[in-house]
Amino acid sequence: MATVVVQQPPLLRHSSTPPPLGATLTLNRPSTPVPNKHLPYCPPGPVPSQSQITPPNSPPLRTVAPRPTSLLHPPTAYHKLCNSPPIYALNGEELAEALHHHSSQPLPSPTSVFPWLHGLHPENHIQLAFFVARKKSLRRIPKCLRGITIIKAGGDLSRSKINGAIAPDEILNLSEGNGRGFVECDPREGFSVRNFHIQAAKLALVSDIVIYGDEDTDHRILKSVAERTAAVQKRWRKELENSGQCPETFHTFVLTEHFQDFEQKHPDLVSIDSQGRYADHTLDFLQQERREMCAMSKASEISRGVFQGPSPGPHTLPPSTLDDPTFDLYVEASDHATLPDDRLLAAKRRLLETREDDDPVHVSFPSSGSILPPSWSHAEADGILRMCKWLYELTHNVKPVGGTRDQDGDIQMTEMASPARKILLHCADGYTETSMLAVAYFMYAEGVPLHEAWIRLHCEKKRNFFAYPSDVALLSAIQDRILKESPKACERSAVIPEAPAWLAKLDGSLPSRILPYMYLGNLTHANNPEMLRLLGIRRILSVGEPVSWNEAEVKSWGRDNLLMIDRVQDNGIDELTTEMERCLEFIGKGKSDGTATCFVRARRLNVIIQPHLRFVYELMKWDERQQIKRKEPLNRELEWPTVSREIAAMNRPYART
Repeated sequence: MATVVVQQPPLLRHSSTPPPLGATLTLNRPSTPVPNKHLPYCPPGPVPSQSQITPPNSPPLRTVAPRPTSLLHPPTAYHKLCNSPPIYALNGEELAEALHHHSSQPLPSPTSVFPWLHGLHPENHIQLAFFVARKKSLRRIPKCLRGITIIKAGGDLSRSKINGAIAPDEILNLSEGNGRGFVECDPREGFSVRNFHIQAAKLALVSDIVIYGDEDTDHRILKSVAERTAAVQKRWRKELENSGQCPETFHTFVLTEHFQDFEQKHPDLVSIDSQGRYADHTLDFLQQERREMCAMSKASEISRGVFQGPSPGPHTLPPSTLDDPTFDLYVEASDHATLPDDRLLAAKRRLLETREDDDPVHVSFPSSGSILPPSWSHAEADGILRMCKWLYELTHNVKPVGGTRDQDGDIQMTEMASPARKILLHCADGYTETSMLAVAYFMYAEGVPLHEAWIRLHCEKKRNFFAYPSDVALLSAIQDRILKESPKACERSAVIPEAPAWLAKLDGSLPSRILPYMYLGNLTHANNPEMLRLLGIRRILSVGEPVSWNEAEVKSWGRDNLLMIDRVQDNGIDELTTEMERCLEFIGKGKSDGTATCFVRARRLNVIIQPHLRFVYELMKWDERQQIKRKEPLNRELEWPTVSREIAAMNRPYART
């Protein structure tokens, strides 16, 4: 974990397999293109080595936390619908009061609920050895947890969805004769501190459960789910008693009010209405991530007539399609594309010149990372140069003159009478697949070496882009040829400057600009101070990963501009909250000094920002503390199972099944 805090200058893929995500995580949302297609599946965290089986710091003893209060316990105030198993009735007002009361209760401290929330299956010896060792007490269910789990009978969550509602099979094994009846959610094998997908099922074990349906839900299904839930709760409690624990008693309720009446009276508690429309207040992490990504990488001009941006779609601003005449030519960078030859490009040019009704023309080009040194050939280098020249001709009103060449062997060009074209280099997220072509074209059109193109595209053109180490190697290898054949070759010195030392350390990516005064990067970025200076970065905050700078570099930056937090490792044990104030003070000083810190997941280019479970939980606790400091009444907008479920849904496209 490395955070890079910055000051803007005055103008100018191996990881352990995660536990499988259940099919029930489908949230009945419209499918959207998955960006960052080169990304590996979301890593659950490293498998500890043999020397790490015992964690570096012993897990803290669980502090005694106060037991939470709930309006649903004891249930004596509610009408009993069934005696055996016991099931109680709730009207809409009673459910609303219970949910609002629950959201006003402070979350238990992290030390009270971890490592239990990580998932401690009795047969998962690696997970047990790392988190609890011989402290069996840490494996017991925390007494400080009492939630409210809402199940929609029938499981159709595409409409009539109460906030946080889940399908029955996400927490219940509805087949007869299958053990205790709750889904066994703790992974049997594999080490992970990012088991977000099990949290709804974990919290159901310590929740009162409310069952409801909509106007199409058969009453018999509603009754069956409620009876099964109550029976499962009773069986689970008995099993815990037999193991020597003293479990809390949890109850099953049925919402007796029609959903249409409930949504009319309590719209703030409904995320999708009976017509399938998302409420304005609904926080849909997955769709929000897509919108934020498109906004961050919206199309902008990188060189005359050539733009880079996301593929047209519903999340671009404004929403658009591939038939949008804003651009004359759409160049899509794709994993499946091949290098276009002269014949294809000539045909596309004729199509541009003879088209009617301003219909745009489309062509594809290989994506970043798809041409791999040392296997690339001169033919592939020819293809990259051919594409750069063709784009330049279209945007600068020039074309070859009858195939004649000058004395140096270069094709002569002449001005065209037709207007210059507007071209969009595009891919799903606006930067990943297009970055290699964008950098190559910028080098060619502007006549600048690779290292200058990299910095200018980011600082001057304000583009976020991501390339791969193979792209750096490829473009470095063909740089001389790009600059020699550039239209700007006659304007620059014939001597190509030597590559700076920072370029050798470049892994293809730059730190990601999260906010105007803050970048987020990795340890490789933090250990490249020369590159950071070129980006205007003046202060470094590194969490869990100390930078390895020499004394001269430290002295040059000033020790006050470097902060290393080395007591917080990404292990699901160390507490982040104790260091939070120091980190925020350091970041705040940089901001107030004019130095340049949630967009984070979308804006950290090509990397899934994935804090582990405990860090996310601590951030929710931190938000509670800020509400208290502001003397506001405590009110959580989202509960822990919902936050975890949304994160799991965002991770699902990257997970290996």
